[in-house]
Amino acid sequence: MDRHEEFREFVAARGQALMGTAYLLTGGRHQAEDLLQTVLTRLVTRWHGIQADGNPEGYVRTALYREFVSWRRVARNREIPRADMPDIAGHENHEDTAVQRVVLEHALRRLTPRQRAVLVLRFYEDHSEADTARILGCSVGTVKSQTHHALRRMRTLAPELADLLSETHLTTPRSR
Repeated sequence: MDRHEEFREFVAARGQALMGTAYLLTGGRHQAEDLLQTVLTRLVTRWHGIQADGNPEGYVRTALYREFVSWRRVARNREIPRADMPDIAGHENHEDTAVQRVVLEHALRRLTPRQRAVLVLRFYEDHSEADTARILGCSVGTVKSQTHHALRRMRTLAPELADLLSETHLTTPRSR
């Protein structure tokens, strides 16, 4: 087995899930591909050490979130044109869900990079406040305040998502 075979196997097995996270962060397929490719390119040469650490997916996800926040600090254009919509499988009311998804994506794009990363980690990936802080390299207090400010901003930007952004809905564990 060549030195990159284990890396290729990891990407084949977990690439789609990582792409989904990158998509949630960037809001666009092409930007998500760029983000994921940038991170994977940086990690391929160090893969043996990353894998020896025992949690390669956690390491890649941490790198993905940190790279996204780094990119967004530099880029100030928050609006990303969209030519296509992602598939929405498993929902009974596709029309309402599609509208809700578009509204949610537009509101997410108007958050700061750290706020968006915190919401994705906390409510999409179901990470604890402590894990989110570790992944983003900040304090738990920062995660709490960023979550609070992000949810308040989301409620202002998209009042039609009030049910989705309710405290009850957000504290209920998501089925995976």
